[in-house]
Amino acid sequence: MTQGDEERALYVDVERALLARLPEHKSVEGPTIERIKRLCELLGEPQHAAPVIHLTGTNGKTSTARMVDSLLVAFGVRTGRLTSPHLAEIRERISLSGEPIDYERFVQTYAEVMPFVDLADPMLDRPLSFFEIITAMGFAAFADAPVDAAVLEVGLGGTWDATNVADGKVAVVTPIAVDHAKYLGNTPPEIAREKAGIIKPGAIAVIAQQEVEVAEVLMRRAAEVGATVAREGIEFGVVEREIAVGGQMISLKGLSGEYHEIFLPLHGVHQAHNAACALAAVEAFLAGGAPEGLNADIVREAFGGVTSPGRLEIVRRSPTVLLDAAHNPHGAEATAAAISEAFTFEPLVGVIGVMQDKDVAGVLEAFEPVMDHVVVTQNSTERAMPAAELAEIAIDIFGEDRVEVAPLLPDALDAAVRTADEQAKEMGGGGVLVTGSVITAGEARVLLGRGEAQ
Repeated sequence: MTQGDEERALYVDVERALLARLPEHKSVEGPTIERIKRLCELLGEPQHAAPVIHLTGTNGKTSTARMVDSLLVAFGVRTGRLTSPHLAEIRERISLSGEPIDYERFVQTYAEVMPFVDLADPMLDRPLSFFEIITAMGFAAFADAPVDAAVLEVGLGGTWDATNVADGKVAVVTPIAVDHAKYLGNTPPEIAREKAGIIKPGAIAVIAQQEVEVAEVLMRRAAEVGATVAREGIEFGVVEREIAVGGQMISLKGLSGEYHEIFLPLHGVHQAHNAACALAAVEAFLAGGAPEGLNADIVREAFGGVTSPGRLEIVRRSPTVLLDAAHNPHGAEATAAAISEAFTFEPLVGVIGVMQDKDVAGVLEAFEPVMDHVVVTQNSTERAMPAAELAEIAIDIFGEDRVEVAPLLPDALDAAVRTADEQAKEMGGGGVLVTGSVITAGEARVLLGRGEAQ
């Protein structure tokens, strides 16, 4: 066995141990950050080792975090980035200067953190969860590196999220809509109150375009804690945008300058707005060093190299197969609009696998206008909605003749590709969109040979 094989084997053991912990979606019951606080105290408060850009919102967090990371790295800042969930491997959640932490370092960080987890567990009401431990591992890896900036994406919500033991110098709030209603609330303003908890005293709050009621909640929180506010559409925003091969050309108004002719290799107007938020966040973070704007050439270089796996990501040609992690109506609507704008598939065949606790009908209704045919399936998790149950909902929305059932994801992919190929002979160039869940997109990514961490 080579050294690389040994490192991978140890990593698989660590993954298995982490996944045996209380899962991510159950760790929010009885929300508190006292548990992660206790662990961080034992670790020596690594969450305070570097200034933080903290991101919350319903959709766009991961893409925006990756753009923030790319910009900071381009300007010579050593970064640590913590995102969730992952597509293929847990280590994707922890990145150093834009690259996923390697197997050896991930295992080493786990080994360093676990003795303190073992100390903390007996003091707590229940053992620390998967997400709490992976968050602490991120903090520890960043402190050990060390990094100059930590880019933190919340796992769920804001106030009670494990990442909120850190205090963001900059707090970014991407668009807020209804998701995780069981835990966060049934309306956008209710959800906004929970997410607003990442806006800390003296911070700069970078706020994406929001519904009026949501904006009022966020502005009230900023006023209460004395945070400075930068609002998309007022202090910063998208100036111009046009479709380009492989993405889009955009011009952005930042907090301290305008930046033109930026190629963004991502599809959809929502990604242009994510770019505007990322730029404003980095300007705010680097304000002391760049009061008259950032170097435009470096900004262009940084955005030109941005990737966002699982977000309208092309993983195969002939027919084209795209993966997208949209899992709520707001995200599905954005994806559907981007598909219509950037591609001309005839037909577009959907492979859809969802979680039981989502607004499934809302997701399907968003995709119905752009999908000619759907293959309903399920991913490998216990939270997945059974394909037969999903089919019943899909038939009500698409009609029986447009719905096919394939419970196993590999079979669903084969069926979708076959349908796209067959119908393309009559209609033109076919495409396949795999969507409905981050996990569905991630498992498809592995099946299609793109399982490497990014």
